[in-house]
Amino acid sequence: MPDPVGDTRAVAGHTVLLAGATSAAGVAVAAALAGAGARVLAVGSDAGRLERVRAAAPDASVYVCDLADFTAVTALAATVHAEHGPIDALVHLVGGWRGGGGLDGQTDEDWDFLHERVIGTLRNTTRAFNADLLASLAGRLAIVSSVSVTAPTPGGANYASAKAAAETWTRAVGHGFAKSGNTAAAVIFAVRALDGLESRLAAEVVALWDSPADALNNTRRILTP
Repeated sequence: MPDPVGDTRAVAGHTVLLAGATSAAGVAVAAALAGAGARVLAVGSDAGRLERVRAAAPDASVYVCDLADFTAVTALAATVHAEHGPIDALVHLVGGWRGGGGLDGQTDEDWDFLHERVIGTLRNTTRAFNADLLASLAGRLAIVSSVSVTAPTPGGANYASAKAAAETWTRAVGHGFAKSGNTAAAVIFAVRALDGLESRLAAEVVALWDSPADALNNTRRILTP
């Protein structure tokens, strides 16, 4: 378990749930959070791939869950609460790319995939853990979006639309944080591609507790190499 007394980072001692933790970015974020003294709860759909998180952050707790299934996510929340109590932060890293072929190439199958993974998993996790974030003295929600939201192309219309929906949902959560008058914040990180930016993203996530919530809430930060 992280020792907040022996760590000077503001994130130390906070419980952070990583949704979609088995990607390269997820592993990097898990390692950085653990190194800064946070309690890391890593969630993925594949038990084997979650071992990558254990290797990078040995003290992390790992959970297998289909985040596209709200019933499964509510069961996950119950398990997390029983084992760790409420969380302080949700970092949503579930994603995936489908696209190409111009506007005519934007298939229903691709849209269904993106809708489920990009926005569906975000809706499920935020609804299941929103009360935790509101109750925390330093609640944080962070997602990774795309710069294509503000510069969409025909071949990426499905993808940009799904990401735009995720950004809108996140801002709605952030509005709820602000309306409650508490110290929670919702942040959007936008990238062109995550490859090569894993360490930068990890550092930015750790730094979310270094600034007051009102300076962070509903901000959109573009990460570049």
